[in-house]
Amino acid sequence: MFCGKQLLAAQLRRSNIDASAGAKDELARIVAQIRARWPRVKIVLRADSGFARDELMSWCEANAVDYVFGLARNERLVGAIAADLAAAQAERLAQGVPARRFADFFWRTRDSWSRARRVVAKAEHLPQGANPRFIVTSLPAGAIDARSLYEDLYCARGEVENRIKEQQLDLFADRTSAATMRANQLRLWFASFAYVLIEALRRIGLRHTQLASATCGTIRLKLLKIGAQVRVSVRRIKIAMASACPYQTEYHLAYLYLQRAAF
Repeated sequence: MFCGKQLLAAQLRRSNIDASAGAKDELARIVAQIRARWPRVKIVLRADSGFARDELMSWCEANAVDYVFGLARNERLVGAIAADLAAAQAERLAQGVPARRFADFFWRTRDSWSRARRVVAKAEHLPQGANPRFIVTSLPAGAIDARSLYEDLYCARGEVENRIKEQQLDLFADRTSAATMRANQLRLWFASFAYVLIEALRRIGLRHTQLASATCGTIRLKLLKIGAQVRVSVRRIKIAMASACPYQTEYHLAYLYLQRAAF
C-alpha cells in the first residue's frame, strides 16, 4: 500500500485466498494512524478489481473513506452500456481512430453487494474490437465527472504500480523462497525498509539533482554500487572515491541536504 511514493504497508499473503483478504483490517490500522496525525485529511482509496468487495466498500462508507475500485466486467455490466459501445463502434468506423465514451449509473450485484453504488464505465472501441472497462466509487457525480474519474484519478494507479516494481525488481522484494511464511515476511520487510531509506534519500538528499526522480535501481547503481577505499582509524572513518566519479555533485548535495534535515 502506497500513498504517492510513500510506502505504508507491505504484507505477504498466501496465494490461495481472496485478493482482498485482510485488507479491511490493514486499512483500518493505517487510517487510524493517519487520522491521529491529520484528523481532517480527505482519504481516497484506489485499488484494482480484486478489492471491489462489499466488506471493504461498506467499511469505507461507514468511516468516511472514499474509494475508487476497478470492477470486473460481466455480461450484465456490458449489456448496461451496449448503446454506448455501439456509438463508440460507429464513431471508430467513421473516423478510423479508437473511440471511447463514458457512462455513469448506479449498479447493484444480484447477491454480493448490500446496496447500489455508483459505477463509471468506459465504452471504448479499438481496431481489435470492444474494450469496456468499469470502476465503482463512493465519490458523487457532483464532485467529479465520469471521464475525469476514470482517466485522471483511477488510471493514475499505474504510477503506483511502478513503486511496486521498484520494490520487486530493484530491491528484491519478490525473493520469498524461504521455507516459512514468517521468514518470507521478514525478507519482504527488509526490502520495504530498504525502499523507505532510499525514498528518503531521494526525497531529501537528492532533490534538485538529476537523480531527484530516479528509480531505486538507478540510485543503487549510480550512488551505492561503486568502488571506494575505506580507511578506519580510532577517531574517524575515511572513504576515498575516484576523482573521476561523475556523481560527485550529487554526493555533496546529498550530504548537505541530509545534514540540514538532521537539525
